[in-house]
Amino acid sequence: MPASNHYDIVVVGGGIQGVAVAQAAVARGYTVLLLEKTALAAGTSSRSSKLIHGGLRYLEHGQFKLVYESLRERSDWLRLAPSLVKLSRFYIPVYQNTTRSALTIRAGLSLYALLAGGGAFARFRVVPRAEWGRLDGLTTHGLKQVFQYWDAQTDDRLLTQALMYSAQSLGAELRCPAEFVHAILTPGGCEIDYAEEGATHHCTAAVLVNAAGPWVNSVTRRIEPCPPEYPVDLVQGSHLVLEGELERGCYYLESPVDRRAVFVLPWYQQILLGTTETVFKGVPEESAPLVSEEAYLLDCFHHYFPSRPVEIKEKFSGLRVLPAIQGTAFRRSREIHLQCDTQPKPRVVSLYGGKLTVSRATAQKVLRTIAPTLPERTPKADISKLRLD
Repeated sequence: MPASNHYDIVVVGGGIQGVAVAQAAVARGYTVLLLEKTALAAGTSSRSSKLIHGGLRYLEHGQFKLVYESLRERSDWLRLAPSLVKLSRFYIPVYQNTTRSALTIRAGLSLYALLAGGGAFARFRVVPRAEWGRLDGLTTHGLKQVFQYWDAQTDDRLLTQALMYSAQSLGAELRCPAEFVHAILTPGGCEIDYAEEGATHHCTAAVLVNAAGPWVNSVTRRIEPCPPEYPVDLVQGSHLVLEGELERGCYYLESPVDRRAVFVLPWYQQILLGTTETVFKGVPEESAPLVSEEAYLLDCFHHYFPSRPVEIKEKFSGLRVLPAIQGTAFRRSREIHLQCDTQPKPRVVSLYGGKLTVSRATAQKVLRTIAPTLPERTPKADISKLRLD
């Protein structure tokens, strides 16, 4: 640790949002320390659907800006991390009882392609009937049409680790496992205590970035004076990993129960099935798939792949941080919200929400928000050119 124990930015949280901020900040020349309580990507960032995508379903809710940003970020991920982010074929089957008509889905895919900016992998096609029998056992009973388009998959844990390694190569420091204990806001910045290896350590920072995900408000409550909190719900998304393989690609399905989107995806020679959306009221560490969620996912899988045997190899759940509003979680905004202690020179900024795909763009928004508080520094690198391995 530097003799002064002072940093421009201290980040709390080693998920994808926190490490993206660390990489972007150190690339701009700022001194950065990241504190992670357990391990990189130990929480939601390793328990997602493993997708780098534009969010086709967000078009239905009018979130065009988010989809556009996500598709631009998808393009950057594919360019910068080709060994970690790969394009996959996605199939959308349309049945007699599917809520969204073939015309509606075609319109959505056309807009999706337009927002993606064109190119071979922005295109979609109608799958000929002659190919339906080769779609991994997808039932053809009542099937009217099948669309195929492109999106990307990743290993979210490895991607988070790669971003942190990139940040460290530029000089960012990582303390892990190290728990944020307390912070006091002063006119000059933040006095910060954290625990590591049984001892309490102290440092100072111009800005504290709270990227603790589901623990964001727990961190906020350890700061004096306590910054304002943003009203949110924790929404659990559970996944099952099934025995078996998918040869053709990924499947974007409509749950026969509530018409939500459910994905069936290839995952390391197995099948990843998810996700759910259940409001969670407990302690984040205790998040785990519910029996009802498991039944919901298996019912959906059986509905579309009735001839495939099912053996659960693994199950996991992650927690989304979504605005606390009335209505189903499925329809809530996925836009990031940045909550500051004060303006125009914040000493604390807390990240609420966000998506894996747009984590790098979110980091840029954070840096723009805290720029008035930070000293002038000489940039070290351009993250738009930093490849990840």
